[in-house]
Amino acid sequence: MSILQSTNKRALRKAITTTLRELSQSDIQSQSQAITAKVLSLPAFQQCKTVSCYLSMPAAEVQTTSLILNVLGDLGKTLFVPSITSSDGSMDFVRVYTEEDYRSFPSGLWGIPEPTPEWSSKKRQSVFDADCDNLDLILVPGVAFDRSLSRLGHGKGYYDRFITSYSSSTGRSKPLLVALALEQQLLEHGQVPMFDHDWKMDMIIAPDRVIIAPQA
Repeated sequence: MSILQSTNKRALRKAITTTLRELSQSDIQSQSQAITAKVLSLPAFQQCKTVSCYLSMPAAEVQTTSLILNVLGDLGKTLFVPSITSSDGSMDFVRVYTEEDYRSFPSGLWGIPEPTPEWSSKKRQSVFDADCDNLDLILVPGVAFDRSLSRLGHGKGYYDRFITSYSSSTGRSKPLLVALALEQQLLEHGQVPMFDHDWKMDMIIAPDRVIIAPQA
């Protein structure tokens, strides 16, 4: 069964990626603007103090620059962004301090901005640091999502491993997982294969809808 699921994941990832590459930049931008407006109006977003947002690729996914600048401009919020440790392939979330700091990031793999290890001659704060407040909310990327809140990532497992590691840390609780999806990334119920270690989202935000997990 797991071999079949893996094959299904690869096939679905390839099909959706092909579709996304054909989208025009203007379509992606207009969808991203609608999604950004929905995120900013969410009570859960407005109330959170510590938020993580992915740094978007130049194409083929929801663009996050506007969201990032909004968080950086909000004195009540602290922003963290993903940082991949190449030595062991794990992902951390590190703090971004100002708009100037964000705009200084060099372009890395797939054209994604990469946070530098230091800011102002000091090591960037990590969400795992003892003096860091709990992470309230993560804005999560993905290749595809379905209406049962399943997520298909890029196949590296970074987010699933991070969420498991962070949620099992002493004194840490699971952040709210909010996926951002272009309309071409949102599939019907049960169309994204899931393994036991895959995390479901708490919420998916698409241009024309917000899908929320039913309350237990």
